[in-house]
Amino acid sequence: MWEKRQERMLLEHGHTARKTHSNPVILAMKASDKTSKVLPGKVVWVTGASSGIGEELSYQLAKIGSPLALSARRENELERVKKKCLEISSLSDKDILIVPLDLTNRSTHESATQSVLKHFGKIDILVNNGGRSQRSLFVDTSIDVYNAIMELNYLGTISLTKHVLDHMIQRKKGKIVTMNSVMGIMGAPLATGYCASKHALQGFFNSLRPEVAEYPEISIINLCPGPVQSQIIQNVFTEEVSKVNANIGDQSHKMPTDRCVRLGLVSMANDIKEAWISDNPYLAVCYLWQYAPTWAWWLLNRIGKTRIKNFKSGVDADVSYYKKSS
Repeated sequence: MWEKRQERMLLEHGHTARKTHSNPVILAMKASDKTSKVLPGKVVWVTGASSGIGEELSYQLAKIGSPLALSARRENELERVKKKCLEISSLSDKDILIVPLDLTNRSTHESATQSVLKHFGKIDILVNNGGRSQRSLFVDTSIDVYNAIMELNYLGTISLTKHVLDHMIQRKKGKIVTMNSVMGIMGAPLATGYCASKHALQGFFNSLRPEVAEYPEISIINLCPGPVQSQIIQNVFTEEVSKVNANIGDQSHKMPTDRCVRLGLVSMANDIKEAWISDNPYLAVCYLWQYAPTWAWWLLNRIGKTRIKNFKSGVDADVSYYKKSS
């Protein structure tokens, strides 16, 4: 009964969660799951494809049979991802195009788009997945970090979107899928710049959607994962742009990357405008933020202290929300 209710929530409202960490996750979707009907054969351009969610997304799309354009800065890592995609799918070498891309170098976005179009002749789906998170207190953080976050997560994303959307408007169809975050719904200490960039993306794409309403076959989709077992913690911004994060901690308590991607694909195939893909307590806080913000602010002040304490002690900032006290 729980699974049926959560399936309905995802497909109607775009929200999903696990009941508990020990119970089976909701993966069925069955009759309403259009991934095997909608996505095969669709040309999908994935940014941030060299690791984490973008890498797993590439594998699952390859298995479905979607031709892929894979982008990130590290070309050698893209080659590795492409090789595995070919090993686990029926795609051929020409079905996977590597397009090295730096989202902060906006002058290259038009030529990158033309490279994908020249190779495949079309772009059916753009997945804006590239970006970086943050782990640092505002009082300790250089303003240069905030500039770098906005250049990458926000301006880089909307720049690439602009070039791809021009193509989709000409065809009068396509999907713009943005890997946002629950941090685009709420706030959180240690991630002021990251939250700002994700709020900016949320506002941008929610405003863009009615601008393209005259093209009913163009979908604007925001996916909002909670904490996921990916490499995002290794690559976060800290107090200085060049400083590496030393507090990685245990990530096993977070949602598995393959499950996050699976639910994201279901959302994409069903044209869900906004999907919250998260475990509790983040999902519950999202609802509080929407419907009872005063309670959300009070709760965030409480749990925020623990989050900061965890971070300063060298463990994952969110670990105590998931593990029962001994």
